[in-house]
Amino acid sequence: MTTVPLLAATSPSAAIAFVEIGVVVLGLSVLARFAGRLGITAIPFYLLAGLAVGEGGLAPLDLSEEFISLTAEIGVLLLLLTLGLEYSADELRAGLRTGAASGSIDAVLNFTPGFVAGLLLGWDITTAALLGGVTWISSSGVVSKVLHDLDRFGNRETPVVLNLLVLEDLAMALYLPVLGAVIAGTAVIATLVNIGVALAVVAFILAMALRWGHVLSRLLAPASDEALLLSIFGMTLLVGGIAQQVEVSSAIGAFLVGLALSGPVQLRASPLVHPLRDLFAATFFFFFSFQLQPGAVFGALLPAGVLAVVAIVTKVATGWLLASHVGTRARLRAGTTLVARGEFSIVIASLGAAGAFATDLQGLAAAFVLLTAIVGPLMAKYVDRLSLAERGTAPAAA
Repeated sequence: MTTVPLLAATSPSAAIAFVEIGVVVLGLSVLARFAGRLGITAIPFYLLAGLAVGEGGLAPLDLSEEFISLTAEIGVLLLLLTLGLEYSADELRAGLRTGAASGSIDAVLNFTPGFVAGLLLGWDITTAALLGGVTWISSSGVVSKVLHDLDRFGNRETPVVLNLLVLEDLAMALYLPVLGAVIAGTAVIATLVNIGVALAVVAFILAMALRWGHVLSRLLAPASDEALLLSIFGMTLLVGGIAQQVEVSSAIGAFLVGLALSGPVQLRASPLVHPLRDLFAATFFFFFSFQLQPGAVFGALLPAGVLAVVAIVTKVATGWLLASHVGTRARLRAGTTLVARGEFSIVIASLGAAGAFATDLQGLAAAFVLLTAIVGPLMAKYVDRLSLAERGTAPAAA
């Protein structure tokens, strides 16, 4: 009995798809290297690349949207999984106990600009609330990269920054299912039931992560790196899928999986998952803008620029107020570190894909993320250089 080799059986259409996807991924790798040389996140370049090769772009490609869409959704899960891995259960408990005031200040200062802007643009309340979420949440991925690149993890203001990121991520566990239920447009009673179920599921998964996470970690500890990676990846997809079925964001499910892991397993998981996260996350940002019309993004640059200026001021003010126990320069470092918006802002904008103002919202969100993701790291680096200059120390080469 003869067998046909798998590669020989590949269809011409699949071969073309391989070539196109390969070209895209190689292009993203070049952009990542370029961003690394500039010392900023590659997110803005991924968004621009998607615009360039999407419909109406400079070099439109006929890519397999179903495949790229699925990998992009996996990218969201892995982004949030790695964010969960950054925190321990003890850090989360401490944040919940002490963070009510901090979270309230952050929400009021940073949700308000987007919400008011949405109303001024003539959007409905739900879409305006989505834009409020876009301006509210800092990019944990970009902030973590800034802290790492500028060697700030030992700074006195850094615990304030990390605690606020935890609070924002947990706030999303409530915000996303509530907005998702409202957007679904069901009857009032059905909407309330959906919200109740969603919040109950989030509370259950959170309680399980806090109470039984150490048991899961002990079970996974003896596994080889290969088995550990497969286990974590499988659990992330499983929990994310279950969460999505009950109208909870799959991203929140993934975040709680990362949160449940602790001890040596948590330390081993991060370097194993990061390469996967980088690959799929790049696809996520690329695909988000790939679906957009370039005219919608560039046409939104003016309102996005105005909104970005206001949102940058409110984030710096947030860091300044919350880091009141440290000096002036450290308070500025805290504020500028929080400026960048990224993955959650894009996820929030994606919720409004079926709304009447979907194109406007997503175009404005993409332009807003582009601006803040570029300006934020540059502001953080500039404040660092000022600090070094004040101490009479020459800054390191960029």
